[in-house]
Amino acid sequence: MTDDAWLDALRTHREQKDRYLAGDRNSPIPPDQREVFDGLDYFDPDPDLRFELELREYDDPERITIGTSTDGERAYLAWGRFEFEVDGESYALDAYRADADEDRLWVPFRDETNAEETYGAGRYLDLEAADRTDDGRWVVDFNYTYNPFCAYSPRYECPLVPMENWLEVRIEAGEKDYEGPGGGGE
Repeated sequence: MTDDAWLDALRTHREQKDRYLAGDRNSPIPPDQREVFDGLDYFDPDPDLRFELELREYDDPERITIGTSTDGERAYLAWGRFEFEVDGESYALDAYRADADEDRLWVPFRDETNAEETYGAGRYLDLEAADRTDDGRWVVDFNYTYNPFCAYSPRYECPLVPMENWLEVRIEAGEKDYEGPGGGGE
């Protein structure tokens, strides 16, 4: 994908997300806030935070229980690990599946932007089958990271980020924290 095509696709994705949040009846933004919602705040696009990575799949994926924002629990399979570099330092993130038969991955993470610029509990990245290269690597593009729905309203239950995915680096990509009316999208 060319840089221009990548940037156009990212901008289109962000515009569609903002339209969904502003006007869809299933939006997690509370209805009384949608009228004044003028879009999310995002970090500037950064092509250096887009990687094509091999997933180092675990031989025997472990079923783990992840706590949620409402003191609930959800079960996931720890499916594999992505390894990558940011500013010359090596990092790794586990990728999860809800079911062994699905061809999608969920990559939650926390980083050093949490609680100041991004949602305090962390952000998510979803990878679908279409996010694979011809040679089978996964496109892990942090510019597409998003806030869980509980960042917009406490009525949602969101899985918490496992400690294995707490990064000691700033990932300045994707969605910033939603501050509600008058705070987001300005």
